[in-house]
Amino acid sequence: MAKIPVVYLLAASHSGSTLLALLLNGHPDLCSVGELKVNSLGDVTRYRCSCGNFILECPFWTAVTRDMRREGFDFSIEHTGTDFGGTDSAFAKRLLRPLHRGPVLEALRDALLFTVPGWSAHVRRVQAANAALMRTVLASAGKARIVDSSKIAGRLKYLLSNPSLDVRVVRLIRDGRAVALTYVDPARFADSSRPERRGGGMGGDRESERLDMAAASHEWRRSQEEAAAVLRRLDSSRWTQLRYEDLCRDPGKELGRVFSFLGVAAATVTLRGTEHHVVGNGMRLDDTREVRLDERWRQALGPAELETFERVAGETNRRLGYS
Repeated sequence: MAKIPVVYLLAASHSGSTLLALLLNGHPDLCSVGELKVNSLGDVTRYRCSCGNFILECPFWTAVTRDMRREGFDFSIEHTGTDFGGTDSAFAKRLLRPLHRGPVLEALRDALLFTVPGWSAHVRRVQAANAALMRTVLASAGKARIVDSSKIAGRLKYLLSNPSLDVRVVRLIRDGRAVALTYVDPARFADSSRPERRGGGMGGDRESERLDMAAASHEWRRSQEEAAAVLRRLDSSRWTQLRYEDLCRDPGKELGRVFSFLGVAAATVTLRGTEHHVVGNGMRLDDTREVRLDERWRQALGPAELETFERVAGETNRRLGYS
């Protein structure tokens, strides 16, 4: 059986991956339904698909669920079986919690996970479920390549070892100050512009997710270190880097570069040019049809917050080209 062509979006949370996923889904050869790990949907009976339907009533996801079950998978949108962290072992969950830390520590983590009863069987089941979901989604969409915007480097590590997949990576970066702000106040800066559509369409202030600036800066910095650690072990021909700011300023040029990297035909795509069934950031539920650069951090962050970011993550930000 031919390998499934996969485009993996590697990024820190709230770096623009949902925007990029929506745009890529407009290409005739590319299909994106967002984060294929599909977890943390909250109250799934109130969660809305990007098409506007409640996700349990969405015809696209209903067909995917039916076809997955025909393939022999106990699949539902609440329990997809595609998250490698979805194990019953508390010890395995603790081992999986730290971000990717380079080859030596990753080898140690893998060795410890191997001692967990049932871990190897769990990984095989999740790998099979991911491949089946990708095939099913592509068949339902009538497209050739699937985009997974799960972002997490730890998940990418496992997908790269899946013999059924041919994975290419688009690393999406954004100014760390903008991303840190989204962790400080996710409802205002990392969700739908309409309060009633936030939280997957359920509303809410996301107060429990808020971090202080030091923690937010550290989380962003670690995500960049994690991404770099994974990419160091991947041939340079298998990945490319894209800046959120460049994408927003000139979508046509930057998407053309991505299409060339992926080996697909050049195409003109728009943000709302096709129906979407993307799971992910609440901006997918907005009505805007224009790609707009969000640099609200320049007004929202005060001197004390900027000083904190500089102390914790400034060097990493500059290394990525942000002054």
